[in-house]
Amino acid sequence: MFKTALASTLFSLGLLAASPVLAHFGLMIPSQATVSDKAKNTLDLTVAFIHPMEQNAMHMEKPKRFIVSCEGKSEDLLPKLNEKPYLKHKAWKAQYTISKPGLYQFAVEPEPYFEPAEDCFIVHYTKVIVPAFGEEEGWDEPLGLKTEIVPLTRPFGNYAGNVFQGKVLLDGKPVANCDVEVEYLNEGQKRKAPNDYFVTQVVKTDSQGVFTFVAPWAGWWGFAALNTAAEKMSSKDGPKEVELGAVLWTNFAGSQK
Repeated sequence: MFKTALASTLFSLGLLAASPVLAHFGLMIPSQATVSDKAKNTLDLTVAFIHPMEQNAMHMEKPKRFIVSCEGKSEDLLPKLNEKPYLKHKAWKAQYTISKPGLYQFAVEPEPYFEPAEDCFIVHYTKVIVPAFGEEEGWDEPLGLKTEIVPLTRPFGNYAGNVFQGKVLLDGKPVANCDVEVEYLNEGQKRKAPNDYFVTQVVKTDSQGVFTFVAPWAGWWGFAALNTAAEKMSSKDGPKEVELGAVLWTNFAGSQK
C-alpha cells in the first residue's frame, strides 16, 4: 500500500517518468530494396543510430566494421564510408555498385554507444539484405556476426500484411525468450502513434529462437533482438553492462492496384 501511495504521489508531482524510454536502433538503409535495372545498380547506403518511429537520432561514431558479403566472399566497405548528417546528427553514407547477379548482405558493427538513461553501452550489429538481377539464393544463411537475425521469411519482395519470421542467434546459437523490438522507419513522420506504447512493438522468441511479426504498413521496418553481453565494459564510472542488439531491416511494399 505504501509503494502504491508513493507512486501515486510521485506521479502527481510529475516525478515519475510519464513515457517509456525510446528504443534504439542501428540503421542501415539502401536507396533500393532490390536491384533489377542495370542503369540503376548503384546503392546509396545510410548508416546511423536512431529512434525510427519518432525520427530522433543520436551521434554515431565511425563504425568498427562495415562489410558486404556475396557468394561466401566478404568485402571491406569501411573505406567507402563518408560522414554525412542524418536527422541533424552525425551519421554515415556509402555507395556500392552491384555489377553482377547475387544476394548481397551488408553488415555494420558500430563502436559501443553509452546511453546514460539506461546506464549501459549499446552495440547493435545491423544488417540488410539486397537481391540483384533475379538472384536470391542464400537469404537464410547467417553471416557469423556476434549476434544476428537470420530471416526465415524471405526478407525482400514482401507486401505489408505478410507474416515475417526470423531466428535470433547469439554466438551462433538460437536465443529463446528473447525480446525483439520492432519499429517503423517513419520518414516524413507520415504515421502517428496513438500513444507511446504503440511506438515500439515487442515480440518474444520461442524455444527455438524464432519470432513472428506482421507489418501493418508499407515501408522499412527494423527488428532489434536484444541480449546482455556476458562481460561488462569499462567506463569512467566503473564496469557497465552491454546491450547486444541483432538488427535486421527489411522493406514491405504496398499492394499494387
